[in-house]
Formats: sequence, structure tokens, C-alpha cells
Amino acid sequence: MDPIIVVICIIAAAILTGLIAFFMGVKYRKKVGEAQIGSAETKAREILDEALKNAEAKKREVLLEAKEQALSVKNDMEREVRDRRAEVQRQEHRVSQKEEALDRKTESVDKKDAQLTRKLEEVEKKNIELAKFQEQQQQELERVSGMSAEQAKVVLLESVREDVKHDMAVMIKEEEARMKDEAGKKAKEILTTAIQRCAADHVAESTVSVVTLPSEEMKGRIIGREGRNIRALEQATGVDLVIDDTPEAVILSSFDPIRREIARIALEKLIVDGRIHPARIEEMVVKAKKEVDNTIREEGENAAFETNVYGLHAELIKLLGRLRYRTSYGQNVLKHSVEVAQLSGLIAGELGLDVRMAKRAGLLHDIGKSVDQEMEGSHVSIGAALLRKYKESHIVVNACESHHGDVEPESLIAVIVQVADTISAARPGARRETLESYITRMEKLESIANDFKGVEKTFAIQAGRELRLMVIPGQVSDEDMTVLARDVAKRIENELEYPGQIKVNLIRETRVTEYAK
Repeated sequence: MDPIIVVICIIAAAILTGLIAFFMGVKYRKKVGEAQIGSAETKAREILDEALKNAEAKKREVLLEAKEQALSVKNDMEREVRDRRAEVQRQEHRVSQKEEALDRKTESVDKKDAQLTRKLEEVEKKNIELAKFQEQQQQELERVSGMSAEQAKVVLLESVREDVKHDMAVMIKEEEARMKDEAGKKAKEILTTAIQRCAADHVAESTVSVVTLPSEEMKGRIIGREGRNIRALEQATGVDLVIDDTPEAVILSSFDPIRREIARIALEKLIVDGRIHPARIEEMVVKAKKEVDNTIREEGENAAFETNVYGLHAELIKLLGRLRYRTSYGQNVLKHSVEVAQLSGLIAGELGLDVRMAKRAGLLHDIGKSVDQEMEGSHVSIGAALLRKYKESHIVVNACESHHGDVEPESLIAVIVQVADTISAARPGARRETLESYITRMEKLESIANDFKGVEKTFAIQAGRELRLMVIPGQVSDEDMTVLARDVAKRIENELEYPGQIKVNLIRETRVTEYAK
């Protein structure tokens, strides 16, 4: 047999065998699957039956619980209904009781109303009887007194009015006395407190200054050849130099502290410099004047700073500084002004007023004294004019005008400045009468000479015993000087009171200056 055929047969047989085996396996699996499906259906039916049984049991339990809950709710509702019925019955009982009580009260009120009505009728009857009785009494009183009711009323009112007036007058008098007593005590307390809080030392100003010299030889150099140096210094400053036996000292005498200070500074500078001659003296006097001007400005600024007064005009600051070299009865006016400002501020603070305004008014109240020797009028009127010129407030101006009673004070601050000025001036040792009268005499002496035509400068020296006049050469001749000196002396005799005699000394000097270039 052909091998290929054999192989083909073998392959065909294998394939046939595989197909038979496959079909048999499929049939077997089908039988097994049918058996498993039957078993699963059986189990499912069993599970379903069991679930039905459980559901029925659960249903019966739920129904039983629902019935029990419904029964419980029903019992609760019945119990609540019973309780509410009982409460309603109690409320009805209380209302019934209140209605009964109200009925009883209503009956009582009706009874009282009836009684009150009867009483009112009785009172009305009695009022009618009383009115008739009063009318009869009034008629009888009018008959006895001889006056009508209106006339008697007028008399009674007049009597009562007089009594009230008298009582009021007594009460007012007692109250005024009490208020005066209390006001006096309060014022003393305020003033005492202000004085204690502002205690200041007072030193009487002098009219001489002493310049210490390094040696006795310096006196001769100050005098100069034939006295030209001392004359130049006296003419340039208007101060009298006293060179006596006092060792190593020169006394500067002048009633004007500014002149004396300029002379002192100039002389000290000359002593340090060593070159003492008329030209150098004039140069040093000019420098001393500038230095004094700076000192005046600084003194004014220090006074304003010390009293906390700000916003002052620059010219007012300078005028304040000039008060440093002005005295009043021996009391330095700048120190006096600062003290018045402090006292005014303290008193104003105690009274609840404007402290800054009070200090400002107190500091500027004597500002007129800085230029009163240069202008006509009292220091009060001059000061008020200066304050108006530099735009100070009306309160400050009025305080300046009224601090000596020249005008009426228009504010409490003006009154406070009056009080503070009196306190500062009245302290023991604050002022000295003789010095003020002396300065007034010196100023009057110079003013008399300045009134004459041709007089350029006037200096009262030697404690007022000599009046030195610098005349203008073009207006006063040598022949006119004799007449002018006699006229000045006569007017001094007529207008001024002074001890001893006063020497009138006229100086006429012509100077020519040229420079070699």
C-alpha cells in the first residue's frame, strides 16, 4: 500500500476519533449542566420559601409593635385629655370664685357710692351755709372796719409786701456780708499762693558803676593830656567820670543806665586795648552801643522766653530789653514786668482765666517806660499807643491803660494786672522813693534844656549838679551862648526844685575831617 495513503488514512482516523470524542464530551457536559441547573432551582425554591416565611413573621412582629404603639399613644392622649379637663375645671372654679368676689365688691362700691353721694349732698348744703355765713361775716367786717374787701386786700398786700421787702433786704445784706467775707478770704488765699510761688529777689539799682583798673597808671592815661581823653569820653557818652583816690578804680556816674553801661563797656575795651585817644574813644563808644543794642535785644527775648510769651513784634522785644536799663523807685522795670507777668499768670490760673493772655498783659503793662523820656505823655498813654501800633489785642492795651486807674478796666485780666503790679511794687525793699524822684529830676533837667533851639545834646552829670549842653555851631554863635546859658538857668530855677545849685555848661565845637588818599 502506498505510504501516503496510509498516512492520510491515519490522519483521517485521528480526526474522526477527535470528532467523536468532542461530541461525546459535549453531550456529557450538557447532562452535567442540566443536573446542576435542577439542583440550583431546587435551592432557589427553598430559599424563596424561607424568605416568604421570614417576611410573614416579620410582618406579624411589625403589626404587633404598631398596635402596641397605637395603644400607648391612645392611652397618653386619653390621660392628657383627662388632665386638661381637670385643669379647665379648676380654672372654671377660680373664675367662678373671682366673679363672686367681684360681684361682692361691686355691691360694696355701689353702697359706698350711694353713701358718698349722700355725703356730697350734705357737703354742698354745708358749703352753701358756709358761703352765706362768710358773706355775713364779710359784711360785718366791712361794717366794723369801714373798708370794702378790695380795700382790705390792698392794705393786706401792702403790709405783706413791706414785710417781704424788709426780710429780703436783711437776707441780701447778710448774704453780701457772707460773700464779702468769703471773697476776701479767697482773694487773700489766691494772692498768698501767687506770691509764694513767685518769690523774687529785689536789688535797688544804683546810679554809679565802678570800673576796675589794672594799675594806678591807667588813671593818667584815661585822663589824657590836658584832660582831652576824659572830656572826649564824657562828651561821647554823657556820663560823668569820677577819678579820685579810690585805688585802681574809676567811677561812672549817670542817672541813665544805658549811657552808663555804654561808657563802662567802652572804657573796659579801651583799657584792654591800651590805645586811649579821642578817635579810639569814639570808635569804642560806637562798638559799645552796638553791644548794648544786642544785649537789649537778648534781654527782651529772655524776658519773653522766661514768661512763655510768644509772638511779640521785634520792636516790642527791643523795647522790653530797654527796660533792663530802666528803674522805677529803684526797682528794675524789666524784672518788675517779668514778675508782674508771672503773678498775673498764677492769679489767672487760680481763677480759671486765660493764663497766656494774663502773662502777656502783665509783661507789656510798663512798656511805655522804655521810651517815656523820649516822648511826650505818661508811660501809660505811651505804652498803650505802642501796643496799638504793634497790633496787640484790646485786652492787653486796656490792661496797660488801666493798671494805674487812668481808664476803667474792661476785663478781669486788666484787674489782675493791677493787682499783680501792686503786689510787685509793694513788697518790702522792692522800690525806693528817693531814686525815682532823683531820676525824674534828671529827666526834667535834660528836657528843659532840650526845649531850646540850637541844643543838639544834653547831659545831666555830677548827680544833677551840672547840665552839659552840646550846641549846633551853625545855629548858636559864641555871643548867643551867654544868653542861652542864662535862659536855661532861669527856666531851671522857675520849673524845678533841687538842692544846692546847678551849673549850666555850654560847649560849642567845630570839627573838620579830611582824609589823605
